[in-house]
Amino acid sequence: MESWIRGAVLIALVSCGITGHNAVAQDSSTLLADVVQPDIERRDIEEAEIDAENWEFGFYAGVLSFEDFGSNDVYGVRIAYHISEDWFAEANYGISKLQKSSSEKIAGFPPLLTDDERDLSYYNLNLGFNLLPGELFIGKWAFNSSFYFILGAGNTLFASDEYFTYNVGGGLRLFVTDWIAMHWDVRNHLMTHALFGEDKDIQNLETHLGVTLFF
Repeated sequence: MESWIRGAVLIALVSCGITGHNAVAQDSSTLLADVVQPDIERRDIEEAEIDAENWEFGFYAGVLSFEDFGSNDVYGVRIAYHISEDWFAEANYGISKLQKSSSEKIAGFPPLLTDDERDLSYYNLNLGFNLLPGELFIGKWAFNSSFYFILGAGNTLFASDEYFTYNVGGGLRLFVTDWIAMHWDVRNHLMTHALFGEDKDIQNLETHLGVTLFF
């Protein structure tokens, strides 16, 4: 009888211990869940889609300083194909109207060129390399940008003749959006002509601003 009572008491104590342990464990788990897993409202995030167009087409306008013929307005179009992130191929076509030469401005000196012969046009094919791609900060705005180097060759037509021309230079491409870019370029056109009776090597500096579209 006494043994049976002791056994019943032992079972009751063990049951109470297990129940109490489960209650404490449940309370601890609830408290830990509140601390480790707070109720945070998740935001829906859309990843930006970056265009991957390789063709670039646009227009430009600027000044062409043609040796012996002063500074003249120049207008043109360009088209480029981006071979890789660093390299691109480019074709340009430009037009200008030459002023009188320094000799023609002297009183009594006969005109060197007719009005039609002062119409100048050029075309060239170039290979370009992006030197410093990065960001350019203007005020509180940041724009993707790249400095680039250009080297190429083509022809220049004026005075009723065509002259083989090398050109070298560089520029800055500033991305206004992912498909519109602004350009600032400086080019040097190197050629040889014989307008003054003998061959003369000349360098003609050009600077222009332009806008291009990627497609």
